[in-house]
Amino acid sequence: MALIVQKYGGTSVGSPERIKNVARRVAKFQAEGHQVVVVVSAMSGETNRLIELAREIQPHPDPRELDVVIATGEQVTIGLLAMALKQEGVRAKSYTGAQARILTDSAFTKARIVSIDEQKILTDLDNGNVVVVAGFQGVDENGSITTLGRGGSDTTGVAIAAALRADECQIYTDVDGVYTTDPRLVPEARRLKSITFEEMLELASQGSKVLQIRAVEFAGKYKVNLRVLSSFLDEPGEGTLITFKEDDKMEQAIISGIAFNRDEAKITVRGVPDKPGIAYQILGPVSEGNIDVDMIIQNVGVDDLTDFSFTVHRNEFTKAMDILRNQVQPHIGAREVIGDDKIAKVSVVGVGMRSHVGIASKMFRTLAEEGINIQMISTSEIKISVVIDEKYLELAVRVLHKAFGLEQEDA
Repeated sequence: MALIVQKYGGTSVGSPERIKNVARRVAKFQAEGHQVVVVVSAMSGETNRLIELAREIQPHPDPRELDVVIATGEQVTIGLLAMALKQEGVRAKSYTGAQARILTDSAFTKARIVSIDEQKILTDLDNGNVVVVAGFQGVDENGSITTLGRGGSDTTGVAIAAALRADECQIYTDVDGVYTTDPRLVPEARRLKSITFEEMLELASQGSKVLQIRAVEFAGKYKVNLRVLSSFLDEPGEGTLITFKEDDKMEQAIISGIAFNRDEAKITVRGVPDKPGIAYQILGPVSEGNIDVDMIIQNVGVDDLTDFSFTVHRNEFTKAMDILRNQVQPHIGAREVIGDDKIAKVSVVGVGMRSHVGIASKMFRTLAEEGINIQMISTSEIKISVVIDEKYLELAVRVLHKAFGLEQEDA
């Protein structure tokens, strides 16, 4: 008997019939003798509907009250799934994030999990219940409802698996595993049987939509066995196992996948004093605005001046520009602040980079041959990312996928 946490995304519970399918799948696992906790998202499209509803009342919704509104999406799903399980003859209990005692900080709409009191869930499991938990949400120390940000249900699933010391956390979604890149963009993309946590973390952070980056971080930190499967297949197979062990074929698999992100924007602060502390003076106020910064470049200028460029999520572009123009520019005496929200980021990822040279030059040559200009470059031990004009994104992904032979089974 194993303790399994299963997480189902919005498309997997997008209709009453799909919820019934999930119930049948869960019932089968319990019948095999497993203890099962199910974490679910809101039905597909529901969170967007609730956000738009809030904006009709208040164009820039109060974050605390917005969390109260959008958390109801998951509450509907857990109740419906618990009902469906009972129709299958399975004892089930549904819990909101607060009822499951998921404690978070108070960063509304972007809260982080602080702790989970797992005892209540374990007691319910020992009493023969399937426990159905609302993903994406929790409660702060003041009792206020909080949400974890987009994709937060993955994080909830992995965090609960860590707290319960589950044997495996299964992420059910609309794809049957992790692919070398998005197969909608590159039909030749291949499903990976396994991938290391390092690679999955890089792919998630660079734009892969299969798993949310915070979920992968949780899994890596607490050594949670993670598997990605399809909820739309009667027999989902093995999916993709995310493992701590590097593949035996690492020497051959130089690159495991190509990730891309359309949701970025570039900001450049021009003509700033080239002196110690200038980076903090620029990025400090941005950070205080709860805006995450991704790639950063500082160019050496003339006359003791420099240009400072960085990228942010496109949804936070306007907010970041306002902070820089109203707070930062007058304070540091920058010449101007300019931005571009029509960029994209493309990344090649693979643990094989550690033992192979020439990856960067091959990537840059491939893009150059297609006339694609590189605006920014960022690297890590197993990843190379570039910022390019958004209109070249699909072409870049296709030619890089082919250049690194990712369509081949032994890639």
